Amino acid sequence: MRRSRYGNVHKRISAGKGTEKSVEEIVRELREIGRPSGNYREQSLKIHGLICAKCGREFDDKDRHLLTVHHKDGNHNNNPSDGSNWENLCVYCHDDEHGRGLLGDFLGRRD
Repeated sequence: MRRSRYGNVHKRISAGKGTEKSVEEIVRELREIGRPSGNYREQSLKIHGLICAKCGREFDDKDRHLLTVHHKDGNHNNNPSDGSNWENLCVYCHDDEHGRGLLGDFLGRRD
């Protein structure tokens, strides 16, 4: 075991074949595996174009930052390379899309 500069104890775990990794190293590697590969925003913009799928507003290079990628199934880790789980939405439509679920949940409650 070793101590970090903050005094926390870091256990070393054998990863097989004579290698040891800390718990933090293993967690970091597992997080990397779960991250979407590449830049799915850029992929989606290339596939679907600089247009909002909901309101139809067209964007150009100077205002493309207003376009976001919405995951249709809500799973940010589901990033197929064909773009089938993505749709480009402007920030306003994306906010509206996620706000509808919250509003529906709120209105559907029976207190």
